[in-house]
Amino acid sequence: MLSPISPAAGRLLISEPFMHDPNFKRSVILLTEYADTGAMGFILNHQSDYLLGDILPDLSYSELPVYTGGPVAENTLHYIHRCPDKIDGGIEIWDGIYWGGNFETIKELINSYQLKEDEIRFFAGYSGWSQTQLDDELREDSWIVANKFEADIIFTANEQNLWREVVISLGQRYAHIANFPENPMLN
Repeated sequence: MLSPISPAAGRLLISEPFMHDPNFKRSVILLTEYADTGAMGFILNHQSDYLLGDILPDLSYSELPVYTGGPVAENTLHYIHRCPDKIDGGIEIWDGIYWGGNFETIKELINSYQLKEDEIRFFAGYSGWSQTQLDDELREDSWIVANKFEADIIFTANEQNLWREVVISLGQRYAHIANFPENPMLN
């Protein structure tokens, strides 16, 4: 079922409004990898209780937020950015959005206040799917795939409304679900 998200990297997965898994409740995930062996991505709108300085002692004063990338390997740190002119070695996964890159350079940029919150996003852990798992979830309508979006939405400071904004941006077919209550019993 590769067709809805081919080429896969750089697509957004939007959880259906009543997904039961609390890890993905009203989530927007940037898909970074999709292959025969599985898929990987990062939840964009679940900010953790941690700042980068809480996690990395050599950046103890950094107030850059860290997001919960997903329930897999939560003790790992990942990042995406949109400044390849400052950070080399990243992999472009969408028009102007890069995954990874030279971490020593990132630390230097943070220490010298040359990296802004709207240029980079850090994640503890990631979202992962085994071989065919994501395809199965797509067939079950657990996710909506967004093939077109502006890079600015990835680095928005308004992550609390991101799910709703992305759903509305998909057009009339989906816009009505943006106003569904989180608990359908309240409807």
